[in-house]
Amino acid sequence: MAESEKLRIDKYLWAIRLFKTRSLATEACKAGRVKIKGQNIKPSAIVKPGDVYQVSRGIEKKIIEVVALLYNRVEAKLAVTMYKDITPLEETHAFKSMFHAPVLKRDRGTGRPTKRDRREIDDLTGNLFEED
Repeated sequence: MAESEKLRIDKYLWAIRLFKTRSLATEACKAGRVKIKGQNIKPSAIVKPGDVYQVSRGIEKKIIEVVALLYNRVEAKLAVTMYKDITPLEETHAFKSMFHAPVLKRDRGTGRPTKRDRREIDDLTGNLFEED
């Protein structure tokens, strides 16, 4: 069959810009981070419009539905029109990150915080470590 009739999942995930390189998309499939109906799939699995895939990238998990096939990598504005992100809000990375406390970092070499700095830090953290 001609190339225009078949498209591999690893190539599709690379083309829609979910992975930076095609080899990263292939590795994700082999490692079981790309699933269809809860089943791991091989990088050579054929993509069809209407398929729904679960894709994990680090702590981020996406559920995408194939809208149209894309054989080559294109600009991001066009790539996002080729799939529909149907990830529930509760599972998105942005939703999860809202519940994490901000991590306070001080520049290296600034020394210990002054009394004033300490009060500002306590105000930011909500006095989590305040003694009674």
